[in-house]
Amino acid sequence: MTAGKKTTAAKKQKQSDAPELRLVKEAKIQDLIGDGAGSRLEASGVLYRDGVFLVVCDNLTSFIRVGSELSPKAPENGVLQPKGVGTGARARGGAKGKKALEVAGYEDLAHDPAQDRYYALTESVPVKAGFRARVHEYDGRMRVRGSALLDFALTDANKGMEGLEWVDRGGVGHLLALCEGNRCAGGKEGQRPGGGRIQVFRRGAGRWEHAGTVRLPRSLPFEDYSSVSVRDGRIAVLSQASSALWVGRLSTKKWAVDQGTVYRLPTGGKGRTAYGNAEGVSWVSSDHVVVVSDRAKKGAANDRYRAKDQSIHLFLIPSGD
Repeated sequence: MTAGKKTTAAKKQKQSDAPELRLVKEAKIQDLIGDGAGSRLEASGVLYRDGVFLVVCDNLTSFIRVGSELSPKAPENGVLQPKGVGTGARARGGAKGKKALEVAGYEDLAHDPAQDRYYALTESVPVKAGFRARVHEYDGRMRVRGSALLDFALTDANKGMEGLEWVDRGGVGHLLALCEGNRCAGGKEGQRPGGGRIQVFRRGAGRWEHAGTVRLPRSLPFEDYSSVSVRDGRIAVLSQASSALWVGRLSTKKWAVDQGTVYRLPTGGKGRTAYGNAEGVSWVSSDHVVVVSDRAKKGAANDRYRAKDQSIHLFLIPSGD
């Protein structure tokens, strides 16, 4: 066995030894909201706020509201269509007759509590020199307030930014955007563990200016990264391909993290992956997180994921972290 293969095997073994998150409750999103958003719910991001889970999908322009008790009878359940958003190439109907913001769907969602602003992420869009991620801004009533690119070059249209979070530092707001691939790359390089990156941005003139980089621990065995959430100095990063969650601490003085702890999502029979489509995560409390799962891809290899796909899950983080 070569040294590279030994390293990969060691990392896989390390993750298999990681503690498991404990499932508290879960439900299919359609069972909670009915047919208001259709039957194809490619859940990609979630945000917990004031007893409600706000879910975004990468195939929908609408936002899904779900009461935190995950009951189909919860009065909060429903679908919100942002005002001033269109899906056509020449979409119209925006504020004051202006052309509506053109959106296909969202990868993740962040919230600025000081200004009551929501920020929804588009993974990547073509620009003159490659690709950039785009962030759409909405006010507390879900009205469009703007849209701007993140000032960070992406080399792959399908391996862009997957996670988004808002962090205030000294009264200055920052967006934290999580790269899907290791070292913000696509292909085999992006799948090689040890290069997790979160890019930091602050508001600039007509764009979000790059302000720093958070390097996740090199020991992290994740093959990809799908979502990020920060609460009270603790940071959680979800991986879909590795079906795991990393929890660490974000420095208050610099853009850096500690080594943290890896937790596996619960497994099925014989230790096989059960949550193979986990896409979004948000802190609910100091020891609970909510996760949403995308639609499972076609094919027999993905059949075991269908029981958990297009769903929302509440997990307890085992004590000791």
